[in-house]
Amino acid sequence: MSISPLASVHPHAKLGRDVVVEPFATIYADVVIGDGTWIGPNAVLMDGARIGSRCRIFPGAVIGAIPQDLKFAGEVTTAEVGDGTTIRECVTINRGTADRQRTAVGSNCLLMAYVHLAHDCILGNNIVIANSVNLAGHVTIDDWAILEGNVAVQQFLHIGAHSFIAGASLVRKNVPPFVKAAREPLSYVGVNVVGLRRRGYDDEQVARIEDIYREIFVRNSNVERAVQSVEQTLPRSPERGQILDFIRNSPKGIMRGLAE
Repeated sequence: MSISPLASVHPHAKLGRDVVVEPFATIYADVVIGDGTWIGPNAVLMDGARIGSRCRIFPGAVIGAIPQDLKFAGEVTTAEVGDGTTIRECVTINRGTADRQRTAVGSNCLLMAYVHLAHDCILGNNIVIANSVNLAGHVTIDDWAILEGNVAVQQFLHIGAHSFIAGASLVRKNVPPFVKAAREPLSYVGVNVVGLRRRGYDDEQVARIEDIYREIFVRNSNVERAVQSVEQTLPRSPERGQILDFIRNSPKGIMRGLAE
């Protein structure tokens, strides 16, 4: 372990093996840091921060500040970062409220500079959030999603696995898995074929996904009718089940399709 004498580390904080804390970093009492993590200069880990192993926390990041929620009543909650995740400069991750009890980022994620994660956001693994993205409270993002720079996500929304959201988009509806989303208002612009192939999806799987979304977003303007059409005309598959389950669990609706 290497702690700069110019850093402020509370004696009750729990630091793993080979942790490096650079000058002027501040670590509060109720903080846990895993093995091999690097804490950069001027980073601030406040009460409730839980940092995994082999993470990199860059200068100016603040993890564990209380929620920007007027209903917050001081409940004990956490802000969690999984193993191997990189938090770049000036990222802010507020801890949770009574709703979910935590804000969490999974393993092997990259949060670029000036990203803000509000209270009760839950992010999966292998997610990339580009510069200056803002997530309001209670947002859920599934594994392998990519959000380009300056995206703003409204509270209580769900972004599906392997999805790709174009820069400067305003996200006001749920974004299903495997898609590319862009335009204003946010709309379906295709399947994230490049991302899927990079992650091992074969041509047959990609074709099944394209067939499903052709029914949902191109041939139909009514989502309920589109779901019925998929169930009646397309074969069962893991991809079909994942997409239809996502839509059924989106009571406030999903983003627009090309037919709209």
